[in-house]
Amino acid sequence: MKKIIQNVTDHPAVQHLGPGLITGAADDDPSGIATYSQAGAQFGYNMLWTVVFTYPLMAGIQMVSARLGFITGKGLATNIREHFPLWVLYMVVGLLLLANIINIAADIAAMAEALRLLVGGSAHIYSVTFGLLCLALQVFLPYEVYVRYLKWLTLALLSYVAVVVMIDVPWGLVIKRAVLPQLTWDNDTIMMVVAVFGTTISPYLFFWQAAQEMEDLRGNKPGTGSLPHTKEEARHHLRRIRWDTLVGMGFSNLVAFFIILSTAATLHASGITNIQTSAQAAEALRPLAGEFTFLMFSLGIIGTGMLAIPVLAGSAAYAVAEAFDWQTGLDLKPYEGRRFYSIVMIATLGGVILCFTPIDPMKELFYSAVINGVIAVPIMAVMMVLATRQAVMGNYAIGSRLRWLGWLATAVMAAAVVAMFVTI
Repeated sequence: MKKIIQNVTDHPAVQHLGPGLITGAADDDPSGIATYSQAGAQFGYNMLWTVVFTYPLMAGIQMVSARLGFITGKGLATNIREHFPLWVLYMVVGLLLLANIINIAADIAAMAEALRLLVGGSAHIYSVTFGLLCLALQVFLPYEVYVRYLKWLTLALLSYVAVVVMIDVPWGLVIKRAVLPQLTWDNDTIMMVVAVFGTTISPYLFFWQAAQEMEDLRGNKPGTGSLPHTKEEARHHLRRIRWDTLVGMGFSNLVAFFIILSTAATLHASGITNIQTSAQAAEALRPLAGEFTFLMFSLGIIGTGMLAIPVLAGSAAYAVAEAFDWQTGLDLKPYEGRRFYSIVMIATLGGVILCFTPIDPMKELFYSAVINGVIAVPIMAVMMVLATRQAVMGNYAIGSRLRWLGWLATAVMAAAVVAMFVTI
């Protein structure tokens, strides 16, 4: 068995999957699961089109962030610091840190509640345990081991595919509604569309993927942070980025599709239309789809949380550290990267502390979604400006196709934010 696993991990197709796959999988965190579950429970199969629609937009903008990190050898915050006023940088990074801490709190609370449903016990104790475990993994694991651990955790998301296998699905109706949804465009519908868009295309993903491409570049060329020396090598890595991002974002949206599908086929079909949290969705599935489905859904919440929390805390650390020109990197020793890891600690423990406050978890999700939605638009616009400048990207400024897709994604997110404020 060990030899089989080694052969799989050493396969070229698997080796080419890294930052894009992890970034896409981290997007399906417990708070995202709650949003997708609510979409399926409230609107049935009529919200499936949203994750199909967002796939090319998400892939396009993530490809832009990945190319920025790889071509410049710098993280997104460093690029913003070097080419935009400092007040823009500090505002964006401050809001990102706040949104990430709130999101971490919501994710830890969902993981703790899912484990409590499975084995009993105290959700507060589980919250502290999950927070400390995620923190220890980031600080004390070597970068190569850490990334390998994150890559394998993406398999937890397959539990949502398994859920669909265990239930009866009217596939003809599913395909029909995914293409031709029946929706009344009232306040509730618009808010749900905005929530799905905001959950799927989040700013912390931009910072994380750019930073991981920068880390990979450092690993391949120790002591440098610059563009590969040959055109052939650069083109090879850009093809790898394209493949990695398309697969990673495709995996993310496919899982989101299955979450909406499973809750639509069970909860909505049974008249359960008000799901507030991912743990509540798991509990509601138990009498409808059986113990195994409940078990798989609950384990998926825990697994995706273990994947998403390091990404949320790590992206915040990269953003803050780059804003102040500190040393960055998950391969740094704890003392060497004490300021970088201090941000990881603040973000993670800040999320744990919020779990002990009387703040409603749903309000935490709402506030983080609002902040993410608001700051995504200017960050996406800044990324597009950077990626099209030859002064930044040299001969590898993005082409017309990716430029068109990136600006379309920015426009869609801007429209979503406007719609959100209008409907509020």
